[in-house]
Amino acid sequence: MSGEFFLFYVSRPPSAKFRPKPTAKLEISMIKLLMIWVICLITIPAARAEDKSAGVTVDKEKRTITVDCKIAPRTMPDPKFQGKTWPIEVIACYPYPKGQKAHETVVTIDVKPSEVHKALESFGLKPGTPVRGEAKNEPQGPEVGMFLEIPDRDGRPKRISIERTMIDPKTNKPMPKVKWRFTGSILSKPDPAKDETVYGADLTGTLISIFPVTDETVFQTNLTMKEEKWLKLETDTKLLPPVGTPVKLVIEVPGSKK
Repeated sequence: MSGEFFLFYVSRPPSAKFRPKPTAKLEISMIKLLMIWVICLITIPAARAEDKSAGVTVDKEKRTITVDCKIAPRTMPDPKFQGKTWPIEVIACYPYPKGQKAHETVVTIDVKPSEVHKALESFGLKPGTPVRGEAKNEPQGPEVGMFLEIPDRDGRPKRISIERTMIDPKTNKPMPKVKWRFTGSILSKPDPAKDETVYGADLTGTLISIFPVTDETVFQTNLTMKEEKWLKLETDTKLLPPVGTPVKLVIEVPGSKK
């Protein structure tokens, strides 16, 4: 056998090129296709992941921004809160003690509000103008839809409007419909002695404010401080899951869905 191979080898002209058999060509083509398929499997998920940062998911087709959050506690262990349950004034903020409005919120978040601001701008939206206190003008900015995705009795996700998550404890009626506006936050100084400024909402942790109790927030409504004096809100515990339950805040951006 070895002699035959030797004779074949020496009998081939030195200038002759080795030509693979048709089966060899097919095998090489299959290997190339397999390599391309593997590369696609690796790169496609990576490209999709660009629309998702920690806790914030952007869906360009459905025109939604989804923020991971949890149902917030309504009482704080810190003695300075006197064990009281304070009326709801914001929808989402950092948990206590980092969140400035953690004792007056529906849900808590761990993402920076500025990340949500960036996500909104990726849809082409431009922030308006926030207000604070007894301002003459309403907050300005493009209107968006606000929803909370909670588990139903069977554990399946159920989407409800943000207004339904709160009630007036005196009447048991849900919060009236409002306009949720992308105002953007003012810039604030972490250190008053320095000129450095940062996105204000990242300092306070407030993402959505119902009343203009702060301008360091990403969203405000059309309500003023006049309504704040008589509209005292509480979470609807009959509708919402227990404190600490992971839920999702869903922001719908107006426009044509693909």
